Amino acid sequence: MSLPFDSVAILGAGLMGRLMAVTLARSGCKVDVFEAGSADAEGAAARVAAAMLAPLAESAVAPVSVVRMGQHALSRWPELLAPLVQPVFFQREGTLVLWHRQDAAEATRLARVLANTGAQVPELAPMKSVDARAIATLEPSLGQRFAQGLFLPGEGQLDNRALLASLLATLEASPRVTLHWQSPRAPSDFTGAAGQPDWVIDCRGLGARPQWNALRGVRGEVIRVHAPEVSLQRPTRLVHPRYPLYIAPKPGKLFVIGATEIESDDMSPASVRSTLELLSAAYAVHSGFAEARIVEIATQCRPTLPDNLPALRLPQPRVLQINGLYRHGFMIAPAMLDAALEVLTQGHSPLAKSFGMQTQDT
Repeated sequence: MSLPFDSVAILGAGLMGRLMAVTLARSGCKVDVFEAGSADAEGAAARVAAAMLAPLAESAVAPVSVVRMGQHALSRWPELLAPLVQPVFFQREGTLVLWHRQDAAEATRLARVLANTGAQVPELAPMKSVDARAIATLEPSLGQRFAQGLFLPGEGQLDNRALLASLLATLEASPRVTLHWQSPRAPSDFTGAAGQPDWVIDCRGLGARPQWNALRGVRGEVIRVHAPEVSLQRPTRLVHPRYPLYIAPKPGKLFVIGATEIESDDMSPASVRSTLELLSAAYAVHSGFAEARIVEIATQCRPTLPDNLPALRLPQPRVLQINGLYRHGFMIAPAMLDAALEVLTQGHSPLAKSFGMQTQDT
C-alpha cells in the first residue's frame, strides 16, 4: 500500500490503535503512538472481550451494516494476523446456538431474525437446524443435554489478549514505531506545523469523550474460568429471555463467559447477581463448569455512539477519529481499519459506503 504521507500520531493503544499502527508502519510510515495507560492495555475495552467473529449470531442485536462488516472481517483477520511476530489463536469452527425446552418460543423468534439476516446478506453461510444427534456430532459433551439447536457455519473467534500482546510485540520490533506510554494526548496537542505528524488518528475510545460528547459507555461483564473437565470446540450461545449467554473456548482449557450489557459507564466490580447468573447459566450448558476455577471476573465499558454504530469522523483537516465500536470491536475492527485507510489515502471510503457507514465531517 502506497501512502501519500510520511508520519502519523496515533492516540490510544487499544485494538484499533495497535492495528492502525502496525498496518501503517508496515507501509513505510513513521508512527508515534500515545497511550494514557501502560503497555498491558489494562484500560482498553478490547482486553475484556470474548473476541467472537459471529456476524450472523450478532444480527440478533445488530443491523445489517454491522453484519456486513463482520463478514468482511472473517476473511481479513488471517491476513492481518499473518505478519505479526507472535502467533494468535484463530478459528472458524462456527457458532452453536442452544436453548432449554422452556425457551423454545424465544429460540423460534431468534431463528426468524437470523433467517431474515441471511436473506439480506446472502454471502453468509446459511444456518442449519440441528437435533440432539447433530449436536452430539459437533459437541459430543452436549448431545445429551439439548434436543435442538442452530449451527452457524463459518463463524469464528480469536484470542483477544494474545492478539493485543502480539500487536504490541510487533510494534516494539518495528524501527518505524515509537511508543509513548503514560502519555495522554488530544488532537489539539498537534498543530500541523513543521515537525508535526502529517495525520493525527484518534483511537481513544471513551477517552475521546471530551472531543466527541455523543460517546457513552456500555458496561460489560466477563468471567474467565479454567475448566479442565469441559470440552467445547467452538463458541456456544444459550438462548435466554433476558440475556444471551455466550461461552467462548480459548487455548489451555480457558473459557470466556459473558452476557451482561448495562447502559452505564460504571466501572465498579461485577455484581453478585450477574456473576451468579452467568455461572449458573454456564453450568446449565455443561456440568463440568461446576469444578472450574475462576481466573478473573472483569468489567469494562465499551465506547458507543447514540445509534450503536461505529463511525469515522474528520473534525478538522488531517485529523481522523475512529470510534463507537460498541460490543462488536473484534468483529468489525478490520472493516474499520480498511475504511480508515481509504480515507487516509483517497480522501473518502467506498468500502465504508458499501457497509452503509458514512464518514462524518464536522
